[in-house]
Amino acid sequence: MAEIQCKINGVDRRFDVDPTMPVLWVIRDFAGLKGTKYGCGITQCGACTIHLDGKAVRSCSITVGVCAGKKILTIEGLDEAGNHPLQKAWEEVDVPQCGYCQAGQIMTAAAFLADHPHPTDDEIKSAMNGNLCRCGTYPRIFEAVKRASTQSFDPKSTLKTSKS
Repeated sequence: MAEIQCKINGVDRRFDVDPTMPVLWVIRDFAGLKGTKYGCGITQCGACTIHLDGKAVRSCSITVGVCAGKKILTIEGLDEAGNHPLQKAWEEVDVPQCGYCQAGQIMTAAAFLADHPHPTDDEIKSAMNGNLCRCGTYPRIFEAVKRASTQSFDPKSTLKTSKS
């Protein structure tokens, strides 16, 4: 066991855990944030996507030890009120069917739009290609990302938490 310090959604947190534990389990079981989902455990589906220092990563395969001293952003921290342009677009387009993959989809899209604020259709498809949706709502996911990309907002500013 080791004491691991990191910032989750802008809040300094300390955990006395095995540093080889996947950060997914620390987020869910120790921080109590249930929005990040376990999907496959082998980085293939994207349901567990979070941001680590601003980059989208699969939390099922990143150890908490790697996250020490870094900033983690989960779906709960993207916009607590649900007003991020992606969250709004998800509702407007009625993306979720079962909803299981949606947090990972949104977190992947948020990191992508932060780096590519005005993407082409092909860039959106390529960026979202690694996230699986069991219900096959890919056309609606694409439409929501495209819609969010046309909104006037600073994608990088929305990725900062109020308590950074």
